Amino acid sequence: MFVLELTYTAPLERIDAALQDHVEWLDKEYAAGHFVASGRKNPRNGGVILAAGIDRAAVEEIIAEDPFVLAGVCEYRITEFVATKTAPALEGYREQLPS
Repeated sequence: MFVLELTYTAPLERIDAALQDHVEWLDKEYAAGHFVASGRKNPRNGGVILAAGIDRAAVEEIIAEDPFVLAGVCEYRITEFVATKTAPALEGYREQLPS
């Protein structure tokens, strides 16, 4: 599983100009089963996405297509972790530690 942390690198006016395209991109990745949760950080200086079921190379390809990245208004920090414990509703995302 991955925590994708976005940090805005441009004024909010430029973020807002690309926001609708970003939301459509999010919707596409949710439909593909890649994203589990997402939202704005508070204060509004970026966002967070939880991604699952894909490898790091796929994550990097997916975020390269984010309209925020294409517009040059954010940077990503990718953190991979093994979700060995989850809430019951997220049991399908539970992972095993590698041997």
